[in-house]
Amino acid sequence: MTYLPRDITRTILAALQAMPVIVLTGMRQTGKSTFLQNQSELTHRRYVSLDDFAQLAAAKANPEDFIAGDTPITIDEAQRCPELLIAIKRAVDRRRVPGQFILSGSANFLLMKNVSDSLAGRAAYFSMHPFTRRELKRRTHEVPFIRRFFETNEAKETGNAAAFQIDDVARGGMPPVCLQKEPEIWFRGYEQTYLDRDIRDLGRIGNIIAFRNLLHLAAFRTGRLLSQSELARDAKLSSATVANYLSLLEVSCVSYRVAPYLKNKASRLIKSPKFYLGDSGLACFLAEITDLSHHPLKGPMIETYAAQNLRGILDSTWPQAQLCFWNIQGRHEVDFIIEARNRCIAIEIKAAARWDKNDLAGLNAFLAATKECIAGVLACNTPVPVKLGEKLWAIPLSLLFS
Repeated sequence: MTYLPRDITRTILAALQAMPVIVLTGMRQTGKSTFLQNQSELTHRRYVSLDDFAQLAAAKANPEDFIAGDTPITIDEAQRCPELLIAIKRAVDRRRVPGQFILSGSANFLLMKNVSDSLAGRAAYFSMHPFTRRELKRRTHEVPFIRRFFETNEAKETGNAAAFQIDDVARGGMPPVCLQKEPEIWFRGYEQTYLDRDIRDLGRIGNIIAFRNLLHLAAFRTGRLLSQSELARDAKLSSATVANYLSLLEVSCVSYRVAPYLKNKASRLIKSPKFYLGDSGLACFLAEITDLSHHPLKGPMIETYAAQNLRGILDSTWPQAQLCFWNIQGRHEVDFIIEARNRCIAIEIKAAARWDKNDLAGLNAFLAATKECIAGVLACNTPVPVKLGEKLWAIPLSLLFS
């Protein structure tokens, strides 16, 4: 498989200079192992995977000897051996050297609990997301457009931007699919592996069929306000069970929530968030969408694709920025708000190349209500950036994700 550089590289390398333990988690099959074995700055490290039964047996038998030595070590699927984490804690306490250990694993819920208990104050945590468009286009050497725009409030791009294709949404960002695997076959295997390996292994799911049904129902709600009671009714499950299942989806990085933008930040924790699946291709597969062009879920799926790109870019290159949305009692809505340093940008997503005043209504309302907003952006299929007003822009979707 072709190796493509990842945006998170610089962030990981900087953290290795400061912290003794780096923890890399994320959705299964997003390329963590490939990154750890192929990124040139990491290839000098000793790499072991605890998916290898011989390595796992050795780690369990004598954890201290397993991690001994002066060579920095990368341990993949580290959650499979909790005893190893205690040994790492002792090693760090005896000799605190930056970059000693990288721990990685897909079962985020197991790994984070063990690391949190054992390595508090000793580890830095990072997540690897599905491929963003800029990673697929090999533009990771450039400063992300959204950060440049935030700093300068100027949209500069040479030539016409490549048109955004709806097929990009249905394919998503999972590396094997993006690199020419057949999507339906691969996603079917992915779903089965996730249910059998990540979920069933927990021993916390009494009814795997009910969990699978909820996973499919959740795909129909991606890009929308989350209502657990509505989801529980449709799934014919109790609210407590649905809350538990949603929690498992989130901690295994298959789904996430985006908080509403409110000036009172404490209120963001109690207001209804938006719900997204972690990959738009997986969402289309679970919703059984074969042609997205005229499907009723076209809008939410495009928004899901936009969210995974923006979230992947921000988490990897600009962790100080926060992704939110804006909604005022159903009267006005803006798809995304990017907030940093007490300023923000409002972004509305539209797949078409043309727009009218209704498409700008939410942006104009947010600009009028929020003095901290430095720009409103309509991201659409226009070939070039167009300034529509003092703080209002139309920008190519492909440029937004670059």
